[in-house]
Amino acid sequence: MHIAKKGLRVLGIAESYYGRERSTLAGVVMRKDMVIDGIGFANATVGGMDATEAIMSIFSMLSRKDINCIMLSGCIISWFNVIDPEKILEETGIPVIGVSYEDSEGLEADIIHHFPGDQKRLNAYKKLGMRKSVDIRTGYKIFVRSWGMGFNDASRLCSDFTKDGKVPEPLRVARLIAKSSMEYYA
Repeated sequence: MHIAKKGLRVLGIAESYYGRERSTLAGVVMRKDMVIDGIGFANATVGGMDATEAIMSIFSMLSRKDINCIMLSGCIISWFNVIDPEKILEETGIPVIGVSYEDSEGLEADIIHHFPGDQKRLNAYKKLGMRKSVDIRTGYKIFVRSWGMGFNDASRLCSDFTKDGKVPEPLRVARLIAKSSMEYYA
């Protein structure tokens, strides 16, 4: 992948939910020049373990051969629905970046508390590995995990796709669309 390429496309995935049984995921295909040229939707179960499949359904529905990277707004969504970025990489052949915005001690204790005995969920969380902090060009710090691409390339891509603040545009727009669509269909 040529990180500097202006036509590079990212599929940004973000979700929205408010105490429902299902969350709405939106996927936005965005070029590096910030032009949007694709949108897809899926649902995931709040508290479930189906977020990876929801992301794969968005990718499949879009049926695009020009997506260079999949960017996730968090690897744990919809109340501890843990995404498997390695599986996404394996099935698509496309690198995956997980982005989060706040430092934390991690979620292991929360998972144990809310899902006692759920070793599958706990193992999925541990498999994600550690996040690394990145100072992006807007002056903010974000936290990144990457699969299928080096940390430096993932960091640069996040920085290049961030116009203002700390949320890369594909994720910011996907979150807005997920929230709006959920409110419309509520």
